[in-house]
Amino acid sequence: MIVHSGEQLVPMTDPLLRYTGRIGWEQPDKPFFIYPCSSLAFRVTGRTLRVGLENLHSYYENRLGVVVNGVQTAILLVKGEQCIDLSHLLTADENDVLIFKRQDCCHACRLTGMAVAADAQLLPLPPRPLRRMEVYGDSVSAGEVSEAEFACGQPDPEGHNGLYSNSYLSYAWQAARLLNAELHDIATGGMALLDGAGYFYGPDYIGLASSWDKVNYYPPFGAPTAWDFSRYTPHVVVVAIGQNDHNPVNVMAEEYDGPAAVHWRSEYCRFLLQLREKYPRAHIVCTTTILGHHENWDRAIDDVCQALRREDARIHHFLYTNNGCGTPGHIRGSEAAVMAQELAAFIDGLEGVWED
Repeated sequence: MIVHSGEQLVPMTDPLLRYTGRIGWEQPDKPFFIYPCSSLAFRVTGRTLRVGLENLHSYYENRLGVVVNGVQTAILLVKGEQCIDLSHLLTADENDVLIFKRQDCCHACRLTGMAVAADAQLLPLPPRPLRRMEVYGDSVSAGEVSEAEFACGQPDPEGHNGLYSNSYLSYAWQAARLLNAELHDIATGGMALLDGAGYFYGPDYIGLASSWDKVNYYPPFGAPTAWDFSRYTPHVVVVAIGQNDHNPVNVMAEEYDGPAAVHWRSEYCRFLLQLREKYPRAHIVCTTTILGHHENWDRAIDDVCQALRREDARIHHFLYTNNGCGTPGHIRGSEAAVMAQELAAFIDGLEGVWED
C-alpha cells in the first residue's frame, strides 16, 4: 500500500486492531475475510483513514460495511487491489471504526494495510465481550437482501444483485448484539447440509458437512484451508440449516421414512456430534428460520435432537413463532430483529449457557 506524505502505515498485525470472525491468517499481514460479519475494529485519532485491500470478486455487486462513530456506510468495491479512502467518514478527534464483511462468499477480501495521519494514534478498545456465539447457516443467517424493507413478507425484489445484503442486519448479528456476545457467522447463501443438495456452488453443490471446518471453502478463491478451532470456542452454537435441502428432491416432504430422508437425519446427527467433539461444553441450538419451507424438515431436526438429548442435555431444538411460514422471501432487517429477540431470549434462558 502506498503511503502519502503526512501519513503513516498501520500494519494489519498491529496489536491494537481487533479482529472478530473466522478469518484466514495464512498471510498474517493480509488477513482473509470470507464469512459475513467478519470484522476489524479499532479506535484512531485524526481525520485521515485509507484502507488497502484486494477484493476477490465472484458474483453480485460487492460492498464493504463500515461503521464510524455509530454511522453505517456501504462502500462499493471493484475487483482486485484498491485503496478505499474513508477519511470523510471520520467526524471526531477520536473515532470508533468497524470495518466488516456485509456479504457471504460472493466475494472475499484480503486487507493489505491502513494509512492514518502521521501524528495519529491507535487507542485501546474496550474489552472483548466475555460471551461467545457461533452460527452455521445459509443466506438468511448471512443477512442476504436484509435491507429490502419495502418487501417485508414478500419475495425478493428482482435483480437485487447484492445491493440489499447486509450481515449487520441478520438475525445472527442482531441476536449477538442483544446478548453482548462475540459472533462467528459461518453462513453461505444456498447452503444445505449435504454435498449435491441446496443451491451453493452448482453443479457440484458443496454442503455444510464438508465445508463447516474450513476458512476458504470456495473453489474460485483457491484451495481449501482448514480452520484452527483452538482460536475460538463458543459458549453457544446455532445450527440453522435445513431450508435449502429440499433441492433437488424434497425428501422429507415426499417420503419421511424413505432411505434418502433417513440418510439426511443420520448425517445431521453426525454433524452435531462433530460439533460436540470440537466444543464439549457448548450449548447447541438447532433451528431453521421463518423463511417458508416444509414442516417435515423441522420434524426431522426435532427427531434428531430428541434422540441426542437422551445423553446430551446441551442440545436443543428451537422454533420461532412463525417458523417456516413467516415469509416467502429473505428476511428483512425488521423481521430479523423479531427473530433475534426470540432467539436471544431462548439462549439467555439456557441454564449455565455462558459458563466456560
